[in-house]
This record gives sequence, C-alpha cells and structure tokens, in this order.
Amino acid sequence: MWPALEKKLERYQEIETQLQDVTVAADPGKYRKLMREMGSLNRFVQPYLEFKRIDQEMKQAQELLEAETDPEMRAYAENEYQELKKSHALLKTKVEDLLLVDDGEDFDSLIMEIRAGTGGDEAALFAGNLYEMYTRYARARGWEVEDISFSPGEMGGYKEVVFSVKGDDVFRILRFESGGHRVQRVPKTETQGRIHTSAATVAILPEPDEVDIVLRPEDVEIETMRAGGAGGQHVNKTESAVRLWYRRGTPDEVEVKCQDERSQHKNRDRAFRILRSRIYEKQRERLHQERAKTRKDLIGSGDRSERIRTYNFPQNRVTDHRINLNLYKLDVIMTGELNDLFTPLQEFDRQQRLEQASAG
Repeated sequence: MWPALEKKLERYQEIETQLQDVTVAADPGKYRKLMREMGSLNRFVQPYLEFKRIDQEMKQAQELLEAETDPEMRAYAENEYQELKKSHALLKTKVEDLLLVDDGEDFDSLIMEIRAGTGGDEAALFAGNLYEMYTRYARARGWEVEDISFSPGEMGGYKEVVFSVKGDDVFRILRFESGGHRVQRVPKTETQGRIHTSAATVAILPEPDEVDIVLRPEDVEIETMRAGGAGGQHVNKTESAVRLWYRRGTPDEVEVKCQDERSQHKNRDRAFRILRSRIYEKQRERLHQERAKTRKDLIGSGDRSERIRTYNFPQNRVTDHRINLNLYKLDVIMTGELNDLFTPLQEFDRQQRLEQASAG
C-alpha cells in the first residue's frame, strides 16, 4: 500500500538477519550502528505491521459478514467488523503521520537556545519566562532536561540560556518553536503602568549523533581561558572555559563558548555538542530553503528573525501569527500547558504535508 514503508520493512528484516551473523556480533561498532538503525526503523515498522494485520483481518471479517445468513451470527460479525474498521482508521492516520515525517526530523534529543532580544532587562526576564515554560512542559511529558550554558540578566531571567531536551518525539513536537517571540506587558520597573513590548528568540537545534556530523581536527580551533562571572578563586586560577571556532574566517564560521562547568573537560564536551547541533542546523536550513520552493507556506522555517508568536499579558492572550490562532489563556500556557498551542500547529503542518504529498 505504501512503497516507502515496504522499503523500511525490507531494510528492517535485512538488519534482523545481519544481527544474527556472528561476524557482526563480534564487531561492536557495526553492531551498535545496526541496532541504532533498527531502533529508528522500528517506530515505522511496528505500526505498519499492525496496520497490515488489521487490514487483513478486516477483509476476512467482511467476507464472513457477506457470507453469513444467520441473523444472530451476522450481528456478531457486523460488530466485529465495525471494531476492526475503527482500529484500521486510527492506524491509517498514525501510519500517514509517520510517512509525513522527514528523515531529518526523527530526533529524540535537541538543544534549545533562548536569547533576550530588544527590551533590555525586560527581554531577559521574558527569556527566563520562556525557559520556565518550556522546561515545565518537557518535565511534565517525562522528558529529560539538561542545562548546558546560561548568562543571567542583571534584573533576573537570562540574556541567553542553552539547554538540551531528550525524549520520545521531542523534536517533532518542539520544532515549530524556532523564531521570534514577542511579549507585551507592564514591566515590574514601570511606575506609570505603561505597556512595553520586548522580544526573545528561540532556536530549536536537533542534536545529531557524532556519526552524523564528522568534525575534522583541521576545521576546529580550541581555545581555553579563565571563566568570567561567579566562582571565586577557582575562576581566577583555572582555565576551565572553552571556546570552539569552526572554520574560522570562512562563510561557514561557527563560534561556541562554554564556561559554566568547573571542569574544562565538561565545558569542552558541551561546547562540541552545541557545535554539532549548530552545524547540522545550517545543513537543514539549506535543505529547507530548497524544499520551500515547492512548499511555500510550511510553518517552522526556523528563521529567528520571523515573529511567530505574541504574548499579551494585559489581555491574557497568546497569538500564533502563522496560523492566526488566538488563545485567551496565557496564564495557563506560561505554566507549561502547551498542548492547545502545539496541537493546532501540528495539524496545520500535517494537512500541508498531505496536500503536498497528494500533489506529488
């Protein structure tokens, strides 16, 4: 029914056979690579196999229903057929959704960067609000949150905060959050009750495996230095901060600095995680630009300059400008209850992808 899924099933079965080979089992690197690929395919294969099973059972039930003449047995067969039909429809939708996920969107780990934009101290406070909102949502879903790097604001909040989120479907659900977020409210420091507008930017970076992004030693410069900020004598005596330069002086240049851990080794590991994600995101951005030529209105371009959402506190309203969605429950949303925002975005994207797939 779906050639793409048949290919994934075929590859899954090939890997099952390969894993039984003693030479593969004796090669830890190859074995891990095959297991990782098998795990990635499993999320497609298992629902597809279940759909095929239900599809076959429904056909058999329909044949029995058409052949049955006894009223009581016919009623029983009709009931069974209707139950199978419901399961069939649900699985069909699930399989369609899997087909509409690009290979480059199948990540269970991402790095989120939130930066204060225009608005000074108020922007930093808003960036802190966004950090709390996202991390509450993530923990409520059972996802793992790990702080990587942060730069506190003078009045609270963050000038910049970087953290990772790990869990099932994490990138598929959070990928639409990249972009500009605007807040309208009366700052705590405002004495005359005037509403101010401030902004923050959010970047969602899929976190690839090391095998996905190969960094050549000649492309990366590593600098160590003493960390700034709090830390007492440790800060002054140890070069624990790490800065990475990727292809310095070229159009592809990327700079990453980490200094929040006391250990230079930990800062180095975190800096490389961020670097891999930023490089991978650059590659995805190029691919998106190519696809955008054929899919003009797709949400989630990830352009940080694009204003995607406004949080209006006086009206208790949040507006997603991409789908013209207005929700008058901002107080609830800021506590991390984001499903009413995320579900319409996902459905809008799903419909666009289905239309694109139907158009060929």
